[in-house]
Amino acid sequence: MSPMKGSRRRRLVLLAAAALAALAAADDWPQWRGPTRDGRWYETGLVEHFAAAALEPTWRVAVAPGYTSPTVAAGRVFLSDRPDADHERVLCVDAATGEARWEHRYECRYSGISSRAGPRAAITIHDGRAYALGAMGHLHCLAADTGAVFWSKDLSALYAIQMPVWGIAAAPVIEGPLLLLQIGGREGAGVVALDRLSGEERWKALPDRASYATPLIIDQAGQRVAVCWTAQRIVGLAVNSGRLLWETAFPEPARLVAVADPVLDQNRLFFSDYWEGSLMLRVDPKRPAVSRLWYRKGASDQQTDALHAMITTPILDGEALYGVDSHGELRGLRAADGERLWESLELLPKLRWGTMHFVRNRDRVWIFTEKGDLAITRLTPDGLTVLSRARLIEPTKAQHARGVVWSHPAFANRAVFCRNDRELLCASLAAP
Repeated sequence: MSPMKGSRRRRLVLLAAAALAALAAADDWPQWRGPTRDGRWYETGLVEHFAAAALEPTWRVAVAPGYTSPTVAAGRVFLSDRPDADHERVLCVDAATGEARWEHRYECRYSGISSRAGPRAAITIHDGRAYALGAMGHLHCLAADTGAVFWSKDLSALYAIQMPVWGIAAAPVIEGPLLLLQIGGREGAGVVALDRLSGEERWKALPDRASYATPLIIDQAGQRVAVCWTAQRIVGLAVNSGRLLWETAFPEPARLVAVADPVLDQNRLFFSDYWEGSLMLRVDPKRPAVSRLWYRKGASDQQTDALHAMITTPILDGEALYGVDSHGELRGLRAADGERLWESLELLPKLRWGTMHFVRNRDRVWIFTEKGDLAITRLTPDGLTVLSRARLIEPTKAQHARGVVWSHPAFANRAVFCRNDRELLCASLAAP
């Protein structure tokens, strides 16, 4: 065999191994918004239509209140909650049975924040470690298999956090050796990067207060850039150093809420805010810079233009944008200028802060509504098509008085994992 053929064969073997590894990793949901942090789910062999009006759980277990979304890795499900007024807690259960594996409880009394049901940020799982960030800034690095504490930090005490109204909510982000956190600390600690193994500070940046949106990592001009939407502006930070590469702002950032994450598609970054409307930026691929493509804002939170998102992170997909407006209206927009293409109230009635969560799988979008329904849909520039719909979990009132489920579900192992303020459950989505 010639050296060239041998080299080619080795390359094919390596590519096949890499593909298998990626496929295996895709079975998990180890962090906020999934394996690639973009609301995409890559499994196949899924149900096409629900057989009944309600999904039958494979298992269900009792939990305390909280907003944290479940994460799934290596056969375990992770969740944070608030079992009593003096503690937050990290839970781990078996993904197949719901059987308790371990819990870690720590002292935490809420002060100066609203909506006190429990922790907000999803737990991030990486290389056998669980990174849990509480509503008041308590950060723990735990062994994912046992719950043993590698290290912990009270970030509010360390960085004098300027606490957001709804507490710390942006999920921890792993990027290479670093753990990135948007916390709104004083003295230039709006965003901090810690060594993910030791917890030691590697850099800090920005005097900004924190928003609730999780940083988005992008490739730009040959480097990794953390796009951080703070309470004041949008910035691009060099991941390796925290250096400010570029910044921009909503034209009228008087009342920014900034809950929905920024989304990226084809060198375009999209942001949408409950009060301030929609902003589309172009990412310069050759240098660290951005430019505004368009901005639209309505007269109020009820007379909106384009999209005024609250909790729901939108989808930016080629020529179209899909999102949930301020009062629960599901909308399709033209990505080129934000012009509305259609609007639907089929999945959710008109409600202030009406919330759905989108997860893309092939040509389908799985939509979970705050009323506890899971729908298999298609979203196109022509409109919404609901292919099937079923009740997954009952809404509860600790998160909001009207009864809601605002926590994002996790999709892994051909199943969905979902929580309200009383229980965590798993339901199979495998094709029969």
